[in-house]
Amino acid sequence: MKLILTHEVSNLGSPGDIVEVKDGYGRNYLLPRNFAIRWTKGGQKQVDSIKKAREANAIHDLEEAQALKGRLEASPINVPVQAGPGGRLFGAVTVTDVAEAVSATGGSVDKRRIEIGNPIKTLGAHEVSVRLHPDVVAQVKLNVVASK
Repeated sequence: MKLILTHEVSNLGSPGDIVEVKDGYGRNYLLPRNFAIRWTKGGQKQVDSIKKAREANAIHDLEEAQALKGRLEASPINVPVQAGPGGRLFGAVTVTDVAEAVSATGGSVDKRRIEIGNPIKTLGAHEVSVRLHPDVVAQVKLNVVASK
């Protein structure tokens, strides 16, 4: 199945890319979540508009991305969440929680660029990666703490 990506998908591509995927993956995952649209001959105009929007939202300057990476990796970021006795969380830490915690410290990161490997379901120190630029990935240390 040939699709045009509308969002960044890990290990597949970025918005505006035309990709060939298996039918089930496209039909059951990418299309329902609006991560992609079906490719058509007239879809080239859509690809061009998606790429223009991506360029407007991306961090263009490599030095700026390196500086933001340095700020994010400098100190751990506290993420307050509701937790029960024994340090177990009610739910899990989401990319939205991480993005809000980063913005509270003075950084600005799009939640679609945050990648959490395994779900975070306990208090303590964890690490997530943030794709700031195609060549720059920051490893951010999180301290998951119980909120009051």
